[in-house]
Amino acid sequence: MNKIRKGDEVIVLAGKDKGKRGRVALRKDDQYLVVEGLNLVKKHTKPNPMKGTTGGIVEKAMPIHQSNVAIFNSATGKADRVGIKVDGDSRKRVFKSSGEEIKV
Repeated sequence: MNKIRKGDEVIVLAGKDKGKRGRVALRKDDQYLVVEGLNLVKKHTKPNPMKGTTGGIVEKAMPIHQSNVAIFNSATGKADRVGIKVDGDSRKRVFKSSGEEIKV
């Protein structure tokens, strides 16, 4: 079970965007995720007349390792860790600091 999922609000802990917040747009694989508006790079693209795209410099969000982000707890206004609470057959994600269930 992934502790950080698509749609979660996260805060960056390390790197050039340290301290910034954003929503998880997609999970690239088990370890990397893309956060909207963060970790932007300038990508040089060639024009492709078959697809109808023009060339130039495009800003693109690149993946960031999940160890460099933490889930944002809106109740406390700080970064928090994620725990798993098992109730019978169901598993729920909870904030470690308060034990509150995480709602997406």
